[in-house]
Amino acid sequence: MVKHQPLQVYEKQLFVSFVTGIYGCRWKRYQRSQDDSSKWECTWFGLLCSSFFLLLFWSYFWLVAQNDSNEFNWSVYNRSGEWRDETIPILASTTVGISYITFLMILACFHISLGQQLNLYWVHKIGLLATLITTISGVISVDDIWGDEWDIVLVSLQSTAPFLHIGALAVVTAISWLVAGYVVRRERSNFQVVVLLIYVLILLALYLAPLTFTCPCIMDRHSLRPRPEIIGRRGAPMLAPENTMVSFNRALQQGAGSLEADVTVSVDGVPFLMRDRTMRRTTDVSKVFPARQHNDASLFNWTEIRSLNAGQWFLERDPYWTVDTLTAKDRSRIGNQTVCSLLELLRLAARANSSVLLNINRLPPAHPRHRSWFMDTLWAVQKAGISQKRVTWTPDTDRGRVRQLQQSACEKLSVEEMRRRGITSLTLHYSKASHKDIQEYLANNVSLTVYAVNEPWLYSILWCSGVPSVSSDAPQVLRKVPYPIWLMGQNAYRFIWITSDLLSLAIVLVIFSFQKWRMSGIQSYNPEQIMLNAVGQRPSRDVNTMKEKLIFSELNNGLSSTEELSLYPENDYARYSHGGLSR
Repeated sequence: MVKHQPLQVYEKQLFVSFVTGIYGCRWKRYQRSQDDSSKWECTWFGLLCSSFFLLLFWSYFWLVAQNDSNEFNWSVYNRSGEWRDETIPILASTTVGISYITFLMILACFHISLGQQLNLYWVHKIGLLATLITTISGVISVDDIWGDEWDIVLVSLQSTAPFLHIGALAVVTAISWLVAGYVVRRERSNFQVVVLLIYVLILLALYLAPLTFTCPCIMDRHSLRPRPEIIGRRGAPMLAPENTMVSFNRALQQGAGSLEADVTVSVDGVPFLMRDRTMRRTTDVSKVFPARQHNDASLFNWTEIRSLNAGQWFLERDPYWTVDTLTAKDRSRIGNQTVCSLLELLRLAARANSSVLLNINRLPPAHPRHRSWFMDTLWAVQKAGISQKRVTWTPDTDRGRVRQLQQSACEKLSVEEMRRRGITSLTLHYSKASHKDIQEYLANNVSLTVYAVNEPWLYSILWCSGVPSVSSDAPQVLRKVPYPIWLMGQNAYRFIWITSDLLSLAIVLVIFSFQKWRMSGIQSYNPEQIMLNAVGQRPSRDVNTMKEKLIFSELNNGLSSTEELSLYPENDYARYSHGGLSR
């Protein structure tokens, strides 16, 4: 007598194999499981989520921090003594890291959605730990070198918050499919209640988040103030060497209405333009005066300073990746640049009918001109023939001795303090000037200049806030911003906000209802119904799963004999084997 062995018939599940294979190297069906994930694997999933959100924040930070990339490189240079673009390896590694972790997160979500057990492959565990440790190390390093830059995240939210809100709302709404599938399961536990409560709180927080937003560009377009004047900060340093004549000319060509420069005074009393304490970065002092290359720039006389080349470094290092755009004539001019004197800058501004903002570097106490630096500067202003009303300098010291010139304070002051000290002009970093402060200064007729503004999104925020002037390293970029990058009325934004919240709530309710109906349908099956219905129709995936469990149960109980199989008519058995068994 021939014994018939019942066999399982598997449907091809290419997508499931792809997901479980890449995530956990479980390519074969017998390697997979729909049991609950172990606590150890849940811990790895928690690390994956933590890495994802940390990298998301890290990527966003560097996206908005591109406004100050030059400041970051300068901070690193002051520590290491070597100038190079440190943002390139950071951006490259961040792009690789966020792409890898996001891919793993998507695979993990598919595991949960398909009911598969999480089992992260050991290679991915090593990659996850390496990415997490690298990111944490980067955060610690930036906090040490560039700690003040974290403020840009809060500043950027004035521009990005409405869009991030809609994106976050879409993601959390989509996650409701996974949450609902877990919460409405037949097996009940306290953890399910905790998951549901956390999800509801997150959803509620997102629905109400716009109440906390401060977005200057949500305003009546008729209240928009005139376009802020652009001040060329050290000229146009992305197009030519900073603080040189060709750089200032480029800034004027790119629409800058004023110029800003850093001023120090030589040993023999000649004011000249230099940002750094030494001249190693922006001149060839290491070749001409190798023994004195680390000396303070102010300890050289004007003849020695004038003998240095101040343009060749720009062509060799290409700090802003712009040298390839220069013509042969431009390269020749840049290569022959020398250190610029204050007198040359002021004469250029006088011819162009422009204003000048001077940042005066205080001299060391042992410097011969320590007590007369302001007289040397005043002499250059008078000799240049420029109107003294067009010259503003910082810091706001020696006010009693320099009455004719405009002076600006570099620190954030209250209106009362400014009135007491007779100050009418402020020059502040963008992180120190909140929207509320700007409105208060404007209401009290305070002239406000904000620096350093290099990206269109930041320029748009300050434009909507009413700032009259900004100082920029990139006038060629801001020139292409004829209008704020986005501007929306309050009523229009309220409509978008409320509509998106209601739409999200409706989708979440529909998903929870559908998942409950779906699970209740699966739970209504029993083995007898499956056996009776198998003859008449092709079973679903869930019915197939229950039939497989029934077959294995029969085999374990020793019910696979020929006599038991012969209970079914031959034709019926043949049809049943086509759906779930094989002869």
